[in-house]
Amino acid sequence: IWAFAKAGESNPKLFKKMARHIVALDNLGDFKPRNLSDILLAFAKAEESNPQLFKVVSDHIVTLDNLGGFDEQALANLVWAYAYSKESNAMLFEKVADHIAALDNREGFKPQAVSDILWAFEKAEVSHPRLFKVVADHIVTLDRGAGSPI
Repeated sequence: IWAFAKAGESNPKLFKKMARHIVALDNLGDFKPRNLSDILLAFAKAEESNPQLFKVVSDHIVTLDNLGGFDEQALANLVWAYAYSKESNAMLFEKVADHIAALDNREGFKPQAVSDILWAFEKAEVSHPRLFKVVADHIVTLDRGAGSPI
């Protein structure tokens, strides 16, 4: 489905069928975290609205014990898709922000992922001062040209 969105080839029937299939599943635990975020990103980029799909995925993610299986790009894609699609879910955003803020090591976060995450929080109008403080505090400690912004 991502290939269709990436190529700018929206096919509403295909997206609707894919959404119905995912929504009907008993358990989303068989999906890799990156796959879930990429599916939602595809729906967002293709501008294919499906509130039920976004709700089912967010309900699944907020029940996870932790988000350790999500790399920084999956987290960025996830919140970006929700914000862009106007399907914001405060509990999901809070879970993502709490996860990032609690990380001992954020060195792997690329500047674009950080930018996308912060943009998504602003766009979705979800406040999480601790996340923004962690990002700001880390950025001011970086040497010029050093690694990750967070």
